[in-house]
Amino acid sequence: MQRRHFMQQSALAGAALIAGTAATAQSKNKMAGAPFHLNYGIHDGMFKNSAGNDFIDQIKYAYSLGFRSIEDNGLTGRSVDMQQKIGDTLAKLGMKMGVFVVDKGGNGANTLAAGKQEYIDIFLKGCRQAVEVAKRVNATWVTVVPGDFDRHKSVDMQTANVIEALRKGAEILEPAGLIMVLESLSDTPDLFLRDIEQTYMICKSVNSPSCKILYDMYHIQRNRGDIIRQMDDCWEEIAYFQVGDNPGRKEPGTGEMNYKNIFKHIYDKGYKGVVGMEHGISKPGKEGEAALVKAYRDADDFV
Repeated sequence: MQRRHFMQQSALAGAALIAGTAATAQSKNKMAGAPFHLNYGIHDGMFKNSAGNDFIDQIKYAYSLGFRSIEDNGLTGRSVDMQQKIGDTLAKLGMKMGVFVVDKGGNGANTLAAGKQEYIDIFLKGCRQAVEVAKRVNATWVTVVPGDFDRHKSVDMQTANVIEALRKGAEILEPAGLIMVLESLSDTPDLFLRDIEQTYMICKSVNSPSCKILYDMYHIQRNRGDIIRQMDDCWEEIAYFQVGDNPGRKEPGTGEMNYKNIFKHIYDKGYKGVVGMEHGISKPGKEGEAALVKAYRDADDFV
């Protein structure tokens, strides 16, 4: 009787173990495609090894992994037909369009700091173009980089020139419900806009709901660091975030930045916008793309 009881108990325990393992596997499979806590936006090419070179197929594949947004810096350079296809795909999947870049000739070119009318005209033309592009993809945010320093003018004079130009841009974007987000960059000391405090001051001076901060944490880490405190100081002017670990500008977990804590802080403050994945991938091929997804799952595991 004791042996029979032992065998029955062992069978029941084995069945429970199998059921538990199956339930855990099912839970993990469900989690693998579940939306993230924050709304991370992929870029074209991030899943080309897994989904092919077509951006539409990559968007659909990213959706199956739990991503719910995209970014596309070069959107204005795509054909109208492709822009519409991207917009239609996002609408069908219930995904958001993140930033695309206002075409003003490049980050350093046609600098608004110079105050030259020809440069301002190029920028305003880019704003008008952005309004039309945004309609096709239901976009809210457009990236603006004012350009390089004009070394022949004082910093104060350059700042005044930038503010004046951005106010004119806001007059075009505001009626369309578009927000230009100013990005402080670390690529070269020739760029006029580098410090987050400088960007905050300019946004305050432009004084428009269509002129806010793009808080790219990779660039801010390189320029100054102190990511969370600076975020809190500038919070009311921040409209958008971008990610990249440092050094290397790859996915979270490949550098010195504690993105799990940073993401939790953003989440706890109630941010509902897009967090753009503007970085490279540390490993090649499908293995690298799988590691990218795992990196975001790990960093997003803060609740």
